[in-house]
Amino acid sequence: MAAIVSRQPSGRLVKTRQRGWVNPYAGLRAFDYVRQAPSPEISAYVEHFWVVTWTDLAEPYEQRIVSHPTVNLTITEDFHQVAGVIKGGFSYTMRGSGRALGTRFRPGGFRPFLGGPVSELTGRFTEIGEMYGAAGATLVEQVVAEPDARAAIAHVETFLLSLGPEQDPLTDEVAALVAMAENDVSMTRVDELAARSGRSVRSLQRLFREYVGIGPKWVIRRFRLHEAAERVYQGLDLATLAAELGYTDQAHLTRDFTAAVGMPPAAYARLRDQA
Repeated sequence: MAAIVSRQPSGRLVKTRQRGWVNPYAGLRAFDYVRQAPSPEISAYVEHFWVVTWTDLAEPYEQRIVSHPTVNLTITEDFHQVAGVIKGGFSYTMRGSGRALGTRFRPGGFRPFLGGPVSELTGRFTEIGEMYGAAGATLVEQVVAEPDARAAIAHVETFLLSLGPEQDPLTDEVAALVAMAENDVSMTRVDELAARSGRSVRSLQRLFREYVGIGPKWVIRRFRLHEAAERVYQGLDLATLAAELGYTDQAHLTRDFTAAVGMPPAAYARLRDQA
């Protein structure tokens, strides 16, 4: 996979993978992407901020995303919404010149800003002004009007802190469990994650729906799809990949892959040759 530029609090730029992007090389030709770590005051809730900028596109460019189990608050000139966990893929079309500023919350990190189960947002996009009233509408105006991305991020941080979130110790537990599901490629079943968490399967399911917004089975399977997309793009044999990632057979992986990515694995593999 290609790398994206990330900015840490010190201002140092690092490179990281961009899992979830469909056809990442084409995307990086169409726009610039920078990721910035949150300030310490907000880091208990926010995983990172991301900024996409595009300039003088000759033709509209559509970027498809295979979503993560996280909540995002995104502001562009024509899109300013809170997105719960999106089960399928989704896309955004860029035209001309513009900028998108996103806040990606830690798994479980949005619950203090919602005051209820995160599952209430799953599969939904909600206008920031609708969720937070006049203060939310003002935030949108500030971010859209601010030409400097880092200053725009500061507006978002100030807004979030003004909501008075209270730290919840379960957020760290949830974030650690989601990270475990993401990083351990061999994990393919909920009972495996439950055993390592010290919780029963039912308790784990309740915890995930309350804090992540969706059950652990979906979370595990989504991360395995991210792994599949990355490795298919690199040319790995599909039958071997299906067995490694816990699918019953190649056809099962193909169905899940096509539903999330928007094309079958063979077609996705060919994108690499066009990059």
